[in-house]
Amino acid sequence: MITRISGKIIEQGANSIVLRVGDICYEILIPQNVIDRLQENIPDGQNIDLVTYHYYQVEPSRSIPVLIGFLNEIEKEFFQAFITVSGIGPRAAVRALNKPISLIAQAIDEADAEFLRSLPGIGQQRAKEIIAKLQNKVGKFGLMQDRQLKEKTQGSKDIQEEVVAVLTQLEYKKTEALAMVKKALERKPDIQFTEELLNEVYKQRKAR
Repeated sequence: MITRISGKIIEQGANSIVLRVGDICYEILIPQNVIDRLQENIPDGQNIDLVTYHYYQVEPSRSIPVLIGFLNEIEKEFFQAFITVSGIGPRAAVRALNKPISLIAQAIDEADAEFLRSLPGIGQQRAKEIIAKLQNKVGKFGLMQDRQLKEKTQGSKDIQEEVVAVLTQLEYKKTEALAMVKKALERKPDIQFTEELLNEVYKQRKAR
């Protein structure tokens, strides 16, 4: 059983990399959120260390060894919990986990089926099954400090300030406005425009 692997990335595809380890090259499946962090933190040509999930994909005439890579054990642990949901195999989970794990865990605990449906390959019924299986079991993963999420939040500082200004004009306290904006960005970190952020804040208030 291969539990860790170290080498240099020589190729990268959609949700996969090819890692050269000595004279051997391994194809490793990688969730998009992990690939994003690799691109941000690992200079070209530098060795990387991955924690791996190793399994065999069994087909009628053959058994194929498959490696799935993560930056740390906590990411792997969440992945292993995610694939306990009926109908979500390892390859489907690799495709689905394209957003920060902390946000996915939070959506599960808050029964946010809409957020879960935004993950690739996750439809309405599957989102309900994820919530039924994992709600109140993945809370600790919501505490992960996802660097990608921090960068997006910092990059939208001007938008945040504009929305806070609008909310204070509507007679919300500044501390309350800041909390509302923070929660909206945690739910949808890809927001790029002031109007989008205001709409997300409004939907949160309406849902209460």
